[in-house]
Amino acid sequence: MKDFALLIKKLDSTNKTTVKVQALADYFIKAESQDKVWTIAILSHRRPPRPVNTTLLREWSAELANIPLWLFEESYHIVGDLAETIALVVPAGKKSSNKSLTTFLKEMIALKPKTEVKKKAYLFENWSQLNYYERFVFTKLITGGFRIGVSQKLMTRALSKATEIDEDILAYKLMGNWNPDKISFQDLVLEERESDYLSKPYPFYLAYAVEDEVTALGDVKDWSIEHKWDGIRCQVIIRKDELFVWSRGEELVTDKYPEFQKFVGVIPNGTVLDGELLPYPNDEIGTFNYLQTRIGRKTVSKALLAKTPVVLKAYDLLEWKGKDIRSQSFLERRKILEKLLKSESVISSGVEKQVIDDIPLLLSPRLDFNSWEEVAEERTKSREMRSEGLMLKRKDSPYQVGRKKGDWWKWKVDPLTIDAVLTYAMRGHGRRSNLFTDYTFALWQENKEGEKELVTFAKAYSGLTDKEFKEVDAWIKKNTLERFGPVRSVTPYHVFEIAFEGVALSKRHKSGVATRFPRILRWRKDKKIEEANSINDILSMIAL
Repeated sequence: MKDFALLIKKLDSTNKTTVKVQALADYFIKAESQDKVWTIAILSHRRPPRPVNTTLLREWSAELANIPLWLFEESYHIVGDLAETIALVVPAGKKSSNKSLTTFLKEMIALKPKTEVKKKAYLFENWSQLNYYERFVFTKLITGGFRIGVSQKLMTRALSKATEIDEDILAYKLMGNWNPDKISFQDLVLEERESDYLSKPYPFYLAYAVEDEVTALGDVKDWSIEHKWDGIRCQVIIRKDELFVWSRGEELVTDKYPEFQKFVGVIPNGTVLDGELLPYPNDEIGTFNYLQTRIGRKTVSKALLAKTPVVLKAYDLLEWKGKDIRSQSFLERRKILEKLLKSESVISSGVEKQVIDDIPLLLSPRLDFNSWEEVAEERTKSREMRSEGLMLKRKDSPYQVGRKKGDWWKWKVDPLTIDAVLTYAMRGHGRRSNLFTDYTFALWQENKEGEKELVTFAKAYSGLTDKEFKEVDAWIKKNTLERFGPVRSVTPYHVFEIAFEGVALSKRHKSGVATRFPRILRWRKDKKIEEANSINDILSMIAL
């Protein structure tokens, strides 16, 4: 644990990628084998479940620090990080612990089913035996909120430097459904076994957003255009008569989409499809809101399957006849994919037909244009097509690993916007923990008496400059109406333009709508709250 805490301290104290990579590589060279596995797991978001809830952590740490809970809570809101607050307020003990990272994590796994009395005793014992940074890391592991600015790609680069194994091979090895409590470093990283790759997906290739004028990409004829579908990016794998579905978040979700089992026996073994998982009610693409009824469900009933069917919208082929074909050009891969799926997707009477009968599979149409003006015109049809915009893929591009600039770009449509009133505020986190930067916004609605009232509809915490955040924070502190723990209600006065990617009806929200990816576009100092939009205005956007 001492070595791991020292590693986290080094990573947390620099923004330089080269320094982080070297620190990780040095750690992977000298650490115990099982500690290496757990470190890989932690940095790739495979942490054990949280054994103690945050309410108890706050209460017990305040008790051990011999301070009232209200003082701890005030400190927490200033510091902005629970683990850091606990590490600061709990006094360091005279003892020391030499337990390994693996031992601590195994103890935390075993702690989850125990009584509160035993959990409290375990925390008191370890908080008192660890120095500040070790206590901080220990508590981070307990809370499960371990984010230290190290991407899996950066971690893989460091592991490659330590083991001399190619980065792409390591990225492939580390994907999949492995358990850090049951696998060794030898089996996970060093050993080569053909059977290990049966269910494994390939690392996803990700696109950058178009930053400059799209014409800067050169000759439009070098590019293949398709719509950027608004669903869940996934890979569907068919090998040895078994099917596996992986989300882009490296989650195995095969059991959540049982309709894809129809692919087995129709799609040949040794095939890996890259595509978008989309809701498909009434034989047409639905909004992302439809998918949310499937996401997170532990069991998928027949009624849910009938109400919210899904399809795979395939746009790339990564493996064919058991051979990795990612090095081939995009057009070569597409040619094989289109041959596999018999023909390009057929659109008839506004209804997109399945390219192979009786299985939930569509081919994402590939479009060619003679000018960027034609591409821009196609982009204007995106919402009509239920897409987020366009994907621009260089025709001769291989399928790469991770996010790389040059060959794949996403050109999303401009967001929907609406003017809303600031009604609630909460302190931010990290460097903004001493400022009110997390805001709740409201729109006008007529009540039963015919009077206008503000109804909350969205939260946002990004989009303003540091100077603007400080200005709003100062105003909030002078215009607070009520306090609800860390939340303050404020005098309705300021109007902000809120941007979002989509909007759908929602029974879970008082406003009746749910927005997707809301953020602040600008502070409308030129508008009075009476000029803000209404719930009816945002409802009219649902058809867009």
